Amino acid sequence: MKDMHKFFSNRRLVFIVVVLVLAFGLMGGSVALRKRRATPPLIQQFGNDVVGIANDIVAVPVNAVHNGLASFSDLLNTYSENRKLKQQVSDLAQVKVRDETLAHENKQLKKELKVNHTMTDYSTINAAVITRSPSSWQKQIIINKGQTSGVKKDMPVMSAGGLVGRVVEVNQTNSKVELLSDTSESANRFAIQLDGEGGKTINGIITGYDSETNELVMGQVTSKAKVKKGTKVTTSGLGGITPKGLYVGKVSRIGKDDYGLAQKIYIKPAADFNDVNIVTVPELNS
Repeated sequence: MKDMHKFFSNRRLVFIVVVLVLAFGLMGGSVALRKRRATPPLIQQFGNDVVGIANDIVAVPVNAVHNGLASFSDLLNTYSENRKLKQQVSDLAQVKVRDETLAHENKQLKKELKVNHTMTDYSTINAAVITRSPSSWQKQIIINKGQTSGVKKDMPVMSAGGLVGRVVEVNQTNSKVELLSDTSESANRFAIQLDGEGGKTINGIITGYDSETNELVMGQVTSKAKVKKGTKVTTSGLGGITPKGLYVGKVSRIGKDDYGLAQKIYIKPAADFNDVNIVTVPELNS
């Protein structure tokens, strides 16, 4: 039994050796023939076909897996790019809103600079409005500059080229401004002036505001000289705190006071009291 098993084992070994010799022989022969013939011999063709079929059988699932992985990778890349594009669209929308806001502020600042060129005796403090009083009768705003920036109580406040109010309360980093549209009796009024016919100066005080017509009322008029509609009105500088020559507005009409004894001059303000975002606080140079 042992001899028979040994015999078959020897035969198997011999068979393997023969097969290897034939394989190497075919390979060597095919290399030699390949240089001489345009097409390989039939045996080599058959072997090549078998190898090609085997490669195709193996390649199909491998390629499927590879293509699947590539598609999944492309899907992840597309998802990532989509998120980035959405973020960019959101950022662009925010930039557009910011640019529109800056353009509006820039337009107001340009108006401020046009006025500031005439203030040769004054320095200015620019500030932004951070909040507004919700009360309809108490027209007040809060600006983001205070004592640390040089703001003082009773300083005038300009916006969009015209006078809008006066500082009534000063903190370290912010200040409260009382607008000219404030109709309360405690409102601190400005001394103003304009030129009448014949070059005569007419002085008075802002005594009120008509919200229905959007007109400032100039009372305590010191002269009965004739006044033309459209005449410019400025601050007179009386009192030593408010600079002289700050633009208030233009004369819109002339009337009488409650007793019919003196002129009442109505003024169309240069600034819009309902749209105050950027302000300038003029400061007299010491």
